[in-house]
Amino acid sequence: PLAERKYVPDDNHLHHETTTEHPGDKAKGHPGADERHRQQQQHGRLTKYVRSLKWTPIPLGVGFALLAYQHYRRVIRRANDPASRTGGGAQLAKNWEVTCYRMVPLRAFSRAWGWVHSINLPVWARAPLYSDAFNCNVGEAEIEDLQYYRNLGEFFRRGLKTGVRPICNQSAVVSPVDGTVLQCGKVECGNVEQVKGVSYSLPTFLGPHTWANSNNNDDVIINQAAANEQYCSGLMKNKGTALYHCVIYLAPGDYHRFHSPVEWKVQFRRHFAGELLSVNPVVARWIAGLFSLNERAVYVGEWEHGFFSYTAVGATNVGSIRVYDDKELSTNCWRLKKNTFIDKKFNKPLALQKGDNFGEFNLGSTIVLLFEAPLDFEFAAENGSKIHLGESLFKSKERLSPPPQSSPQSDENPSL
Repeated sequence: PLAERKYVPDDNHLHHETTTEHPGDKAKGHPGADERHRQQQQHGRLTKYVRSLKWTPIPLGVGFALLAYQHYRRVIRRANDPASRTGGGAQLAKNWEVTCYRMVPLRAFSRAWGWVHSINLPVWARAPLYSDAFNCNVGEAEIEDLQYYRNLGEFFRRGLKTGVRPICNQSAVVSPVDGTVLQCGKVECGNVEQVKGVSYSLPTFLGPHTWANSNNNDDVIINQAAANEQYCSGLMKNKGTALYHCVIYLAPGDYHRFHSPVEWKVQFRRHFAGELLSVNPVVARWIAGLFSLNERAVYVGEWEHGFFSYTAVGATNVGSIRVYDDKELSTNCWRLKKNTFIDKKFNKPLALQKGDNFGEFNLGSTIVLLFEAPLDFEFAAENGSKIHLGESLFKSKERLSPPPQSSPQSDENPSL
């Protein structure tokens, strides 16, 4: 059963400077309270007016101008600030910059790019385009003959040869994709880092905790006053555990299919119809709460240590997210309004083994893992490091708990 709900996101995740109004400010005639209130009203009126305008060719020009300005500002900052040259000192986007960026019709542009992906190319043009333009390791492809792939879409969704990605059975958690680890670690105070120094709210990212009552058609509004810690506690099922996260970015040249990182059961899916902003690490360092703004498919279930969620995040030119066992999922659909989500509760949970095929992107993107694990869980991957499908994410020679007994045949490492 599906239920579409109105989703009112927490706009505070857009702010790189938080402002708290104390209840007694106005009563005491505090000068800062009136000024903050006036600025918030002006910003709200300006945003409402700008969004009411008829934008046809203008958003593209605004978007390109904004990107050019942002690049210029970054160059100047790198020249004047030695710390920024080493990756520190992230300068977050202002509210008006994020608003302008969101006005660019990236969803329509991504749908057009998806159409381009489906155009069959001349046989003579396929090999040079595929091999040179995206720096792919075609030697790992299941079918090495590049002329076999009729269009860009088929090439990006190509399979891998058997054995090139062995799955580490000794690890509790393995990488679900080929990509770059943007950030991994423990969830602190209900906030998750998308890159170093830039975070987003877990309640905003996952939405209201209604997995057990997903058939309610009433509008759901996130309670912004609720403590993030309380939200996290509601997710966890066991004592002596904590929540951990891992964000992996898939570049256009990476293998585009994503797999199961653990043995688990998927019970619930929540599809957010959001933006399709770029998830490139440069943009992730610029826009706070980026993953909470973008379209995403959140899959929630349980593994041996409790709560487990697996989120495929859409991006510019990656409006198409396909999950093999969820035929009803339709992303970047013009019928879906922004700031809404659709819930689906699986009548029969999807049972996935470690390394199983889960889904695919059309052109790179990001995977976000959020899961419950014992307090001594430690990641093996380092932030910024390259990782491949099947490699261990857990820093230990032993599993967190004894593996279930299996037949002698199952001792062999599965591979893809």
